[in-house]
Amino acid sequence: MGHRHRTIWAALVLFASLATIAGACSSSGSKSTSTTSGAAPTTSAGGAPTSAASTKPFTFGMLLVGPYNDHGWSQANYEAGQYVVQKLGGPSKAKLIFLDKVNSSDRPSTKPEDVITSMINQGAQLVIATSDDFKDSIIAAAKQHPNVPMVWSSGDSAWSAGKDYQSSITNLANYYMKMEYMQETAGCAAALTTQTGKIGVVGPLINDETRRFVNAAYLGAKYCWTTYRNQPASSLGFNVKWIGFWFNIPGTTLDPTQVTNDLFNSGADVVMDHLDTTEALVRTQQLSQAGKKVWAVGYDYKDTCSVAPSICLGVAFFNWGPGYLKIAQSVMNGTFKAGFTWDSPDWTNVNNTDTSPVGFLKGQALSSDNEATLTKFMAGLGNGSINLFQGPLNWQDGSTYLPAGQTASDAQIWYSGQLLQGVTGASKS
Repeated sequence: MGHRHRTIWAALVLFASLATIAGACSSSGSKSTSTTSGAAPTTSAGGAPTSAASTKPFTFGMLLVGPYNDHGWSQANYEAGQYVVQKLGGPSKAKLIFLDKVNSSDRPSTKPEDVITSMINQGAQLVIATSDDFKDSIIAAAKQHPNVPMVWSSGDSAWSAGKDYQSSITNLANYYMKMEYMQETAGCAAALTTQTGKIGVVGPLINDETRRFVNAAYLGAKYCWTTYRNQPASSLGFNVKWIGFWFNIPGTTLDPTQVTNDLFNSGADVVMDHLDTTEALVRTQQLSQAGKKVWAVGYDYKDTCSVAPSICLGVAFFNWGPGYLKIAQSVMNGTFKAGFTWDSPDWTNVNNTDTSPVGFLKGQALSSDNEATLTKFMAGLGNGSINLFQGPLNWQDGSTYLPAGQTASDAQIWYSGQLLQGVTGASKS
């Protein structure tokens, strides 16, 4: 996720914002409860405190780039925080401090690093910055508070092979998941369903992450279009239109509802939502109710299809809870390390919310025949018989991405400099 520069707080704004943070702790889904500071207890293997003298709850902080109830990225992270609280024994054993809508539009005077400092002052023993949007701030905060474990979700600062590797920072870990598999699955569902052979993607901003997710969706669509529907790859239309940020900011981004209209007006009959929010699905259902044969694929949050069930083919979702729980437990038992984790699906059951970091929930609009085919496709991804990041593949400008027979390395997938040949839309902002 891209980042923006923010202005320095004036004193009154600082105190007002810190008061907001103090009221933003939750343990059960409501937005306001009190916070409690305390030293980290030691734990058993299951994460439960072992010392009878350790009565103060484990407290952790979380920064959300969007609303905590956005039915997308931020809600998925927020509910993961609630999951951690539950698994550590409930509010008497663990507490979450969070602040949502930490972005330059909703909180133009808020510096995330100051929010982090406030959380630490309230007792946070771990701070999770849940967006690449917080890149500069979490790095600055980690340097400022070298004894407090922190996590930059989706970043690469702790990856020794990463472009943003920060070798001097020993308290900042990275955590992300291999969503590429679920985007391939989402693309397959779209290709199995489309009747026009044209698929649209409502994209956020343009960076390595968003390009690789679009590329993964395209590869899944192309495979299923050619393999299961026996159509030539050249007859598949795959078009992405970017709005300019992770969610709609009136007057700054393109309107996702209008972008959805534009994609359908250009001939697409399936739209894939890659935003943090659900306007694309809502608009698709409205058009369906008006008589158009259109469908959509959701993203980010496991219950996304609920906003538009009649047209939803499924949702590729993040399941942050188990990963965050392991990190919290490592802080509690003193084994935390500033490592880079790019978590793989639990292929025995990708929708197991206790074990798999990503999943794909099939929607009611997916036909039974296509559901069976999609299940077969996912099995191939899981056992390795289907590997779509394999050459020959070219970039959009015709240059070679992967020569014939070469399988992409992790770095070649993570750092996607262009969209792939076959995808229509901008590769650069």
